[in-house]
Amino acid sequence: MSVPHPQLDGDARFLVDLVSTPSISGRERAAAELFVDRARAWGFDADIDEATNAVAHRGPADAAIHVVLLGHIDTVAGDIPVRIEDGVLHGRGSVDAKGPLAAMLAAARRADMPAGVRLTVAGAAGEETPMSPGARHLVDRWRPDACIIGEPSGWDGVTLGYKGRLLAAATATCPHHHSAGRDPSAADLAFAWWRGVLGYADAFNADCGRVFDGIQASMQDMHSDCDGLTQRASIDAGFRLPVGVEPAVLAEQLRAMAPAGVQIECRGMERAHATDRSDPVVRALTSAIRTNGGRPRPKLKTGTADLNVVGPAWRCPIAAYGPGDSTLDHTPDERLPLDEFGRSIDVLADAIASLIDELCAADPATASGVPQRVG
Repeated sequence: MSVPHPQLDGDARFLVDLVSTPSISGRERAAAELFVDRARAWGFDADIDEATNAVAHRGPADAAIHVVLLGHIDTVAGDIPVRIEDGVLHGRGSVDAKGPLAAMLAAARRADMPAGVRLTVAGAAGEETPMSPGARHLVDRWRPDACIIGEPSGWDGVTLGYKGRLLAAATATCPHHHSAGRDPSAADLAFAWWRGVLGYADAFNADCGRVFDGIQASMQDMHSDCDGLTQRASIDAGFRLPVGVEPAVLAEQLRAMAPAGVQIECRGMERAHATDRSDPVVRALTSAIRTNGGRPRPKLKTGTADLNVVGPAWRCPIAAYGPGDSTLDHTPDERLPLDEFGRSIDVLADAIASLIDELCAADPATASGVPQRVG
């Protein structure tokens, strides 16, 4: 689907077309093909990999320096009619996170490239699922020297880190009995576990000054039933974890808290990952924001992103950036002002340039050769 709007420039038209192409997690191929087609038209070497990631490169494969701009191309479900009203693009994925992804590709085509540098823009598949298969597919294939994650931070914001995550399912079973009896019901058993979990989190958080430093525990679903012979009750819970809390260790503690008759299954384990303002990527982005008239706003987020997947593995300078208000993620009101989208492209273009300059200065051999420009 295409939204008619003759006044859009090429960058904004790409964004609108990308948002207009549905790409719910697991069904990203049409949007990935659009991304690849546009990247090739802009001079990139682009293709779709085995995990349905849309990947575009500039620079030689054997370059000494590799900079990765990693966004995601999938969205959560929910049909929001794509439209432009008063300069604001409405549509699923406009904020989370096709706006940041489109801005990265638009900025990357502006970059002056020394011969020894490779610049990659990737739209990962499945970021909105607990397993993040697209990013995991890339973890062992690349070892970049720096990475910008494409997530909404606002055009003048820089996200320094994300909390970790753990998902747990508690299932209680017991023989059916009369409610007047002394034995606890399956629901009693499940809630006894949950009360213990909340007490554990409260004790951990007692001395935490920031939400980012504490354990957040939330019940996401609950259910109970009985077939006349066996009672069953279940609780699905989600945990947001601070730096230093290992998901696997917490999973064992959750199992240890379970009373007899309650089984705990855990999945979606991601470590928290955060950097600081001295990080080269953070410095490049904050400097670029100032250059473009903004006052940088560093942020720490309580959600998770593909930064959690690649950050601990790549151990390179890394931060997240992109246009959009993250409070609109996954909501029926998801929308992105097109002027903010344009400003974010300017910021990214300046940040990429200064980051490449810094990396080349640290390895002067990469700065030889004539710069290559695409577009």
